[in-house]
Amino acid sequence: MYDKINEWVGDFASFVWGLPLLILLIGGGLYLLILSKFLPFRYLGHAIQVLRGKYDNPEDTGEITHFQALTTALSSTIGMGNIAGVAVAISIGGPGAVFWMWISAIVGMSTKFFTSSLAIMYRGKDSEGNTQGGPMYFIMEGLGKNWKPLAMFFSACGLIGALPVFNVNQLTQAINDIVLKPNGITVNFTSNLIIGLVLVTITSVVILGGLNRISKVASKLVPSMVLLYFVLILIILFANAEVVPTYFKLIFTDAFAAENYKGDAFLGGLLGGLIVLGIRRGAFSNEAGIGTAPLAHGAAKTNEPIREGLVAMLGPAIDTLIVCTLTALAILVTGVWETTDANGVSLTAKAFSSAMPLYGKYLLLICIVVFSVSSLFSYSYYGSKCLSFLIGDKNKHYYNYFYIVSIILGATTSLALMINLIDGVFALMAIPTMTATLILSPRVIKAAKDYFKRMKEAKQV
Repeated sequence: MYDKINEWVGDFASFVWGLPLLILLIGGGLYLLILSKFLPFRYLGHAIQVLRGKYDNPEDTGEITHFQALTTALSSTIGMGNIAGVAVAISIGGPGAVFWMWISAIVGMSTKFFTSSLAIMYRGKDSEGNTQGGPMYFIMEGLGKNWKPLAMFFSACGLIGALPVFNVNQLTQAINDIVLKPNGITVNFTSNLIIGLVLVTITSVVILGGLNRISKVASKLVPSMVLLYFVLILIILFANAEVVPTYFKLIFTDAFAAENYKGDAFLGGLLGGLIVLGIRRGAFSNEAGIGTAPLAHGAAKTNEPIREGLVAMLGPAIDTLIVCTLTALAILVTGVWETTDANGVSLTAKAFSSAMPLYGKYLLLICIVVFSVSSLFSYSYYGSKCLSFLIGDKNKHYYNYFYIVSIILGATTSLALMINLIDGVFALMAIPTMTATLILSPRVIKAAKDYFKRMKEAKQV
């Protein structure tokens, strides 16, 4: 029965990640990039100033600062998508998969700019009269009440898409591989269940405290762990400096040759399959176009939609172009992708063990624990916002109980089942998010022109 469910979920994920979705996500993202005349990239400096708090106004509507909004969004994306997701991509697609993850991120920066600008531009009110932002609200407020079914479809998919099952699954695998097995402790259902129960306890303490506690914890944990992870990878790259240029070049050449791709063909070719794999893993890593990040950015304390769009745009750059690339190079230069059958987080752990035999995998485990646990906090907020939209704000706390039970499920099931489940639901969430964003994009362009005109005039005064 379990094998049958696994097969069904895998077929479902493959079906929804077909050509129509690729056209919507990548084609739609390219359209937004061209429509904006590469605007997000032209204002990177301004985005960093906004992030640093230069334009913060305590009187503005919202709950959290620009920096807290970005770190809350990043705490859900910088995590297993970067450490385990990249490893999954390389183990199936080889070095070339990384190139298509980059393409997904570059296009995704533009998509994030539009979706998060809309999250502020069209904030709505929940059943208790509180201001809220996110795809379901910008669909309703921007497109009108007739579009409510699309907003409800996003929210219903978000209930499953926000479950932390992949992160928990990979964290459990990391603890098993790095701590339990080397110390002769038997790994079985019971040990996985115990890990799940410990995670339930930690998560419950934070998520039952609401968004402010989530954002405060995330803004403290995420930057320090990104820094530690960055330093560890640089140590690996320096130790293998002579082969770094070779593998960096291989990412580009293999992207079109697809010589290391082991997955299914797409549109009759291995290259098509490799492109789909890279974009799927890229979308999983940075979540651009999926609609989760606008749920966090929609709570930012600002009355300027374009400012939040610019801050959100930094997400895919940090997440995929920097963190994913570092992970990929660590796996490639150590050669573990060719010498082991390990997948997911186990493959990344082998790369760290290879370069730093004594302590590498333990330092990686610290990063994994913090990334995973911080993403558990953010996703619970996303899911409860979706439930609030569907059945009212006073009932949203019920999601936390469903969420906590899912942590046990993630700890005790297989990687394939968990990654296909989240992949499939993410694809469904992208349909309403991208459809509404493409329709509303001219309004974002108009608002951006107005905003930058006012900024220019303010400088001249």
